Order: sequence, then structure tokens, then C-alpha cells
Amino acid sequence: MKRVTVRLDGALADFLAPAQRGAELTHAFGGSPSVKDLLESLGVPHPELDVVLLDGQPVGLEARVEDGSRIAAYPAFTQLELPAQQRVGPPLPGEPRFVVDVGLGRLAGLLRMLGLDALWRNDAKDAELARLSSSERRILLTRDLGLLKRSEVVHGYFPRATDPSHQLIEVARRFRLAERMRPFSRCLACNTLLQPAALEEVQGRVPPRVAQSFQRFNTCPGCERVFWEGSHHARMERVVQRLRELSG
Repeated sequence: MKRVTVRLDGALADFLAPAQRGAELTHAFGGSPSVKDLLESLGVPHPELDVVLLDGQPVGLEARVEDGSRIAAYPAFTQLELPAQQRVGPPLPGEPRFVVDVGLGRLAGLLRMLGLDALWRNDAKDAELARLSSSERRILLTRDLGLLKRSEVVHGYFPRATDPSHQLIEVARRFRLAERMRPFSRCLACNTLLQPAALEEVQGRVPPRVAQSFQRFNTCPGCERVFWEGSHHARMERVVQRLRELSG
């Protein structure tokens, strides 16, 4: 049986059993697997990788692992300085867009609150999510490791937290979203960009007390919902401010 020594840096160690974290591990294998296949056999989905060193040299995911090799793998935003062409996979899209797994609906709503493009349906199948991620260059957000390991998925992230507000902080940090937030510009229900509307345009579509209290509205051309700055707006403003502070 062949053996390889593996060191997983930073957040990549989250995919190991607690007893294996923080140290090099020796892994037995057969054949001549690719770096991608070997690391994924240890639990690390390839979209989480940013740099892989094989025997001290940066390599792509297709590089073959041989007996006695040493692998060091790094997540995004480590202090390791390497040219872009020596990093794993293509660079992130300039304007990050997301496709969100069915189990992360509240996270999708929070991303939309920030004005970010986040596709989500409660009946989407894994194959569809992977296809959308690939064909539309969307970042796949999922806590399903099997889905994240699909070969067609290029960009993706596994939120470690289970609480949606903590997941939002993770994603905002990972993809540097603070500078891209356009709060309250997108429909929370269907992801469509909102349009401003005057009171006379929404008469009959909002409760009378709302029509008496507010003058500015936004409407969704997709699902025709109407939004206004109610009490929830102040709560969401605090969330946005907190994110900017944490990402600063």
C-alpha cells in the first residue's frame, strides 16, 4: 500500500475528525489518484481549495499523487503569496452570484437582503444546483459535501455554522461581500431587483395604515410584492452595519 503525507491548513482542517486536526496525517492509498480525488477522499471538497503544493511545488487538481508524496493544501485568503496561475481553479467572478442549496433558505434570504443575487428554490435537485453553478458561474453554498464535491462545481463553500446569521458572516468574509452590498435593492422572496414606486402606484396594494404612514416604496416586477421601510427595516440595517464592521 502506498502512503502520502498530508497537511491541511486553516479552515480545511474542519473537514477532518477532531483528533486529526492540527497535525500532518499519513494516508494510505492505492493506484495513482489525482490530488482532487485524494483530498476529497479525506473529506475536503475541491471548491474549498485555493493552493495545493505537491512535494513543495504548486500543482493543479489533476496532478497525480505517488508513493511518498507530501501534500500541503491551503484555503482561500491565506498568507501564502503565489501568482494567480499557480492557484487551484479559475478566479472568482468579479460580481459574486450565488446558488443556494434547499436547506439554506434563510441564508438565501439574508443574502438577498444585502442586494446580492442568490438563487434558491425549496425543491431544487442536486443535479440542477450543480448545473446552475457551472453554467452561470455561480458560487454554490451548501452543507451537502457530496453536492460540493461534484466535478462540475467550480466555486463553492460549505458554511460551518448552522445558524443563518453566522453563516452570513462566514460567506461575507469568505467572498469579501462588504464592498458589494446594496441593501434592500432585491426582492427577498424571488431575488428580482426592486424598482422605486410612489404612493399612488401602490394604492390598494398596501394596508391603509401603511399608505398613511409611508411615502416611499419599492415594488418587485417579478412577483409584484411591495416593500416599505417598516420596523423590520431598522433590524436589517443593524445586521448590515454589523457585517460592515466585521468585514472592515
